[in-house]
Amino acid sequence: MTTESQSTHPRSDSRMQDTLARVTSGPGVYVMKDAEDRVIYVGKARNLKKRLASYFTRSRTGPLHPDIKTGILVKKITNFETIITDTEKEALILESNLIKRYRPRYNVILKDDKRYPCLRLNVTSPYPNLTVVRKIKKDGDLYFGPFASSAAVRETLKIIHKTFKLRKCKTKDFKNRSRPCINYQMGACLAPCCLDVDKNRYDKIIKEVILFLNGKTPALIQKIKKEMISAADKQEYEKAAVLRDKMFALEQVIEKQVAVTNDFKDRDVIGIAGSHEHSMITVLFVRSGFLLGTRHFNFWEIMSTQEEMIGAFIRQYYENAPFVPKEVLIPTPLEDASLLEELLSGYKGKKVNILLPKKGEKLRLVNLASQNAENRLKELKASAATDMEILLQLKKRLRMDKIPRRIECFDISSISGTEAVAGMVVFERGQANPSLFRKYRIKSVDAQDDYSCMAEVLKRRYGKGEKSRPYPDLLMVDGGKGQLNIAVSVIESLKPKPTFQIISIAKKNESKGETQDKIYKPGQMNPVNMGRGGETLLFLEKIRDKSHEFAISFHRQRRGKRFIRSALDSIPGVGKKRKATLLKHFKSIKKIRAATFEELSALPGMNRHVAKSVKKALNPNS
Repeated sequence: MTTESQSTHPRSDSRMQDTLARVTSGPGVYVMKDAEDRVIYVGKARNLKKRLASYFTRSRTGPLHPDIKTGILVKKITNFETIITDTEKEALILESNLIKRYRPRYNVILKDDKRYPCLRLNVTSPYPNLTVVRKIKKDGDLYFGPFASSAAVRETLKIIHKTFKLRKCKTKDFKNRSRPCINYQMGACLAPCCLDVDKNRYDKIIKEVILFLNGKTPALIQKIKKEMISAADKQEYEKAAVLRDKMFALEQVIEKQVAVTNDFKDRDVIGIAGSHEHSMITVLFVRSGFLLGTRHFNFWEIMSTQEEMIGAFIRQYYENAPFVPKEVLIPTPLEDASLLEELLSGYKGKKVNILLPKKGEKLRLVNLASQNAENRLKELKASAATDMEILLQLKKRLRMDKIPRRIECFDISSISGTEAVAGMVVFERGQANPSLFRKYRIKSVDAQDDYSCMAEVLKRRYGKGEKSRPYPDLLMVDGGKGQLNIAVSVIESLKPKPTFQIISIAKKNESKGETQDKIYKPGQMNPVNMGRGGETLLFLEKIRDKSHEFAISFHRQRRGKRFIRSALDSIPGVGKKRKATLLKHFKSIKKIRAATFEELSALPGMNRHVAKSVKKALNPNS
């Protein structure tokens, strides 16, 4: 790839036009920057001169760009640079890399704040099993999904475990189990953990599970039906009855699915709705002609055209997708459709077609996807309107200069001054954003002093200068006036000093006749009057409760690890390896304590003397 950069400096119309005149007509990537030299948009073009000229074209009737979204973006651009590439494909790859690097505000970026559940089949194991995961790895195993919810993936797993004799135990249990579990006794598992199970027989079950998870249930039913008839002809009636029950169970699954095409192909159908302020992309998953589910992706303040949005979405979504179908149906023409087909074909290892339907069944599917996107967008807008009303009320009650779109809340958790930790939760536009939550271990102060703990955490969060950005519009600490004063003192001492509103929330004192929690502001003796409706106070209580729950969860995790460490470290003869062996096999101190002397001494690396020490240390009264 040959690259060549061209850039402008803080804009003036004449300078911008001079720079545009020097831009090449070849393929490449352009990077837009704002007044603070931040990258706000990255795009690619087959013809850089033509594409960039389209951004700075004036309306004949006025100074604004004829396209509203482009006009808004252009107003924020003070300079840009171009990178020339040899081919359009190189430009496509470079654009994706630059978006990952800079994460520009106005590009389509798929975030990982909500990873949908998938099923992982560990085919690298001699006897694979299914587990629910939320992160796909390139480890040679097979992944199926994503599923729309945890309930959907659990229901699918339930059907599989009921229909197929796949092992249910976890890999750790599988390696250490000494006798078959109840699933074997119920006829729901072949017990490869303990018994000598024919590998070919188990592989046959795996192939059937893969067919089922790939949406090939009709083909699987036909296969099982043939086997059932063959078994009956051979007078193997017991085997035929088992196959019949399996076939009936799969037919019940089919009855619950919606058939949307007659050609039984696998395809994803993409729909889009919205404006630059709030857009929605919806994907319908069609497998073997049946609609298996949908997934929605919402985006705020996207300045791309629908064509650019769909193209960027396809590149990012299928890069890590567990399954790439043979066809992807799209609602708008794409300039680089052939390049995207080549990209997806590389992911799949087979030819993938990106199609723009003009009529018939496929067009109906695209319209259905867009209708689902529109409906989902309406739901989110209604919810966002309610959230915004609460934020506006909160702004009014707290007498803030701006709407508190980003709220951060801290809570300290400890028991008797041990393993003190803090949790920070973040709410954006009225909704929790778990991807921004943070955990803190108290390091430098007395864990029994809540004020010092709060001061340490706030300094760590906001005391890094520009690296601490983005700042919240509203900071809330859990506690009364004391915690509020500490928070104000810490923020006032920072250089440069962040500017945002600070409040504290204190629980009601029922012994004094108080009927609701109290909100305190700096320099104000009495609690803030939160109004009669109570929605704003309930909203703040919701944030406080979330931070409390988050901090306690982290504290329990830390305390549990500390207890396990201290309980085993004090036993003579139990070192790092034996401790790992005990925890790997029994999973908890409670189970180690309940284990028999024979079970302990039989573990690898253990002996009767050490087993006796473990029993004595964990059961001193026995």
